[in-house]
Amino acid sequence: MIDSTNPPAPGPARPVGHSHGDVGYLQWFVFGLFFIFGGITSLNDVLVPKLKHLFELNYFEAMLIQTAFFAAYFIVSLPAAALVQRIGYMRGAVVGLLVMMAGCLLFIPAAGSGLFATFLAALFVLAAGVTLVQVVANPLISMLGEPRSASSRLTFAQAFNSLGTTIFPYVGAILILGSLATVDETTLTGAALTAYRAAESAVITHAYTGIAIALALVALVVWFNRRRLVEETIPATGMLKAFNLLRRPRFAFGALGIFVYVGAEVAIASLMTNYLMQSDTLGLAAENAAKLLFFYWGGAMVGRFVGAAVMRVVAPWKVLTTVALVAVTLIAVSALTTGTVSGVALLAVGCFNAIMFPTIFTLASAGLGRRAAEGSGIICMAIVGGAIVPPLTGLVADASTLRIALIVPVVCYVVIALFGHYCRHEEGLA
Repeated sequence: MIDSTNPPAPGPARPVGHSHGDVGYLQWFVFGLFFIFGGITSLNDVLVPKLKHLFELNYFEAMLIQTAFFAAYFIVSLPAAALVQRIGYMRGAVVGLLVMMAGCLLFIPAAGSGLFATFLAALFVLAAGVTLVQVVANPLISMLGEPRSASSRLTFAQAFNSLGTTIFPYVGAILILGSLATVDETTLTGAALTAYRAAESAVITHAYTGIAIALALVALVVWFNRRRLVEETIPATGMLKAFNLLRRPRFAFGALGIFVYVGAEVAIASLMTNYLMQSDTLGLAAENAAKLLFFYWGGAMVGRFVGAAVMRVVAPWKVLTTVALVAVTLIAVSALTTGTVSGVALLAVGCFNAIMFPTIFTLASAGLGRRAAEGSGIICMAIVGGAIVPPLTGLVADASTLRIALIVPVVCYVVIALFGHYCRHEEGLA
């Protein structure tokens, strides 16, 4: 029932009235969004060892980089969903891209300050824009085609997300970690230490300024093509009303699945560089260890293309349960072995992460209909797992070892396997 004191605001329900050519164009547009926000998010994995070195942080403190970034999902997701309802998907994407651009530009004063807290603030603003873009992208790609193939289509879109996460960290390792100075910062104090950190931070500024310019150009392209999507007007719902979706058991369990999935994936990626640098793993230098993130995220990219095809013939819940259990096995192998086997096993987890987000999202969101934007907002809030699980993993690592800390993502993957198993009972999903 609509409150008559608050007249309905325009908002999108689903794309209508467009040609087959426009559908194809819009799908590729969404694929591009996945590439952009995936790549930018994965750069955090390079920032963790960089800022850990610059500011002499322990693992818990370094993981606050992920907390600052992923906390935005919890804070911004529902307002973002409300904004998308009001202004539409395409205009929402433009706003999101511009906020991302602003976040990138905030790295300039952050680097000049030489303070860790200013980097966290810049990351939060950047993530706010990423959140808005993701609130747009997830339901939109699900709508652009037949409902029965939504899991496959979203998985294919996530492959472009993985293309970004594969390319950006590799380039970032060269640009950002490759410049780590040989100066022993522990000998510096006061103004000298601040100047050193500002100089070392300049490489971060250059990278994010380039990204800001690219985002401005993409936003301009999207704005000029905004009329390709004709959207239906529906009544807007209050943001808090979206929480009643959590009364649906499958949706609530799916939101938890997203929480633990993002938390586990981010925790592993954040620790990967330091894990591979260990003498009993691969004993690599920071830049070379970070370059191997290419295989972690590249495995996810390959896995998503494969998964998109597999889920056209195998029930999504079966695929989800299987890959979650394989991830548990690989982490156990990594933790209990040393050398190349240990390193390769942990890198291989990326391949089995591949289909988790899109499959959990579509299994949880099935049947939401006109409430798809609200559901996307709630699920994007659940991405806050990336803000909570990594610091928790860091705490365990500080208290013990990186190998023992892997128990935290193991628990996360067990929850995902249970969600997949739960979905076998749901009508139309088996």
